[in-house]
Amino acid sequence: MKLRVKDAAELLKVSEKTIYRWIAQDKLPMHQVNGQYRFNRAELLEWATSNRVPISPRMMEEPEDAFIPSLEEALRSGGIHYRVEGTDKVSVLRSVVNILSLPDGVDREFLFQVLLARESLGSTAVGDGIAIPHVRNPITLHVTKPLMALCFLETPIDFQAMDGKPVHTLFTIVSPTIKAHLNLLSKLSLGLRSPAFASVIANTGSREDIFLEAGRLDATLTMVHSKEKNQVK
Repeated sequence: MKLRVKDAAELLKVSEKTIYRWIAQDKLPMHQVNGQYRFNRAELLEWATSNRVPISPRMMEEPEDAFIPSLEEALRSGGIHYRVEGTDKVSVLRSVVNILSLPDGVDREFLFQVLLARESLGSTAVGDGIAIPHVRNPITLHVTKPLMALCFLETPIDFQAMDGKPVHTLFTIVSPTIKAHLNLLSKLSLGLRSPAFASVIANTGSREDIFLEAGRLDATLTMVHSKEKNQVK
């Protein structure tokens, strides 16, 4: 779906003037269609996450019948892994793909290759030692439900992050649908700006503590989303 300037401004919680300024500064991913600026939701979310730009909970809106797990559910499905080995980006991504809890039908080598291809377009590091490796255009894999794996690395590595800091923590999302992928990426983006959730990640918290903070964040997001819906009515 191609979004207009007004839509992009609402989703990124800024003015239309700011959107035009970012376009002029060549900061924002955009397309020109018949002389008009248009935006892709997935590209906007990826850009907002990488640049720590706040987003509206509207980014997480889904059809009523779509299965979208909470952040806690996705993390429980993907698992929290400690002391993941690797000495560079390639070997770390290989380790991550190998430990992902995936059905037998999933081609792990293909997933590894598309993750590498995405990194060749630009680092998925978002700063403060965190990276979110994913494919540029989420693909449908043979998985029954979305999952998010959290991996703490044995040794921090250079991920070509904008802030120059080595990466020690990776979140990897695997989803059967693009919409679920975007929803989880939205929740994670909001979570990384939440002091409590960000702190437990930065301090390599226990699985129990991480699940607890993820659950609290889910409850907060549900409440905010509900209030926004009531205001629209």
